[in-house]
Amino acid sequence: MTTTVKYLRFEAEGRVKYGFIDGDNVRELAGHYVRTAVLTGVEYEFSNVKVLSPTVPSKVICIGLNYKAHAAERGKQLPEEPMMFLKPPSSIIGTGEEIVLPDIAKDVEYEGELAVVIGKRAYQVSAADAAQHVFGVTVLNDVSERYYQAQDGQWGRAKGFHTFCPLGPYVVSGLDYQNLQLETKLNGVVKQSASTADMIFTVDELVAYASQVMILEPGDILTTGTPAGVGPLQKGDLCEITIEGVGTLSNRVRA
Repeated sequence: MTTTVKYLRFEAEGRVKYGFIDGDNVRELAGHYVRTAVLTGVEYEFSNVKVLSPTVPSKVICIGLNYKAHAAERGKQLPEEPMMFLKPPSSIIGTGEEIVLPDIAKDVEYEGELAVVIGKRAYQVSAADAAQHVFGVTVLNDVSERYYQAQDGQWGRAKGFHTFCPLGPYVVSGLDYQNLQLETKLNGVVKQSASTADMIFTVDELVAYASQVMILEPGDILTTGTPAGVGPLQKGDLCEITIEGVGTLSNRVRA
């Protein structure tokens, strides 16, 4: 049985660090977990660290309409190949941080998703080899402004607003990411519940597809689409997205 490890990016003693969870403690690594497994010998009590977004990627690659039921609720035909777009890394926030609705927003929705973190540089790899380039998985909320998504004809503005990419809380290695349960709650009410096994294109197929277009660097994020049940976010709402074995990404919308 593969051992799972929860890695994190955190703040302690006024500095940003990387490490992994060991019981009630965080063991510090000498650098980003995708690049080194060297321990510094320093440990912190988990209660004394601030959990940050787990990686600072060069890019966030997203996939649209990758669950049949979500395509149906959006009134869209099933894609013949993955629908790929980007979110700016500047839109990333960590668990516990606030989603800020821009003044020009008209219709903002949550989208709970499984995201993979690239561990080894990938370019033009096959689906059969893709898993070798995946370090682990995390949780992502692809917050989306639907009015501009429909109006603009492309999704850069609708998906790219500041704080529209909550990410975390951890990156977990050793999980079977092809069959994990995902659940989204809004103010304590379950809105999304699905398995990653329901994807149209598998994680490995998505990594391979994206790598035909661009170089995937260690620490990059590739998120895999959202299941059915997306819905509106209002000021004061609490959105909690849980993925089996990973944890819960929790963000409140600023009132």
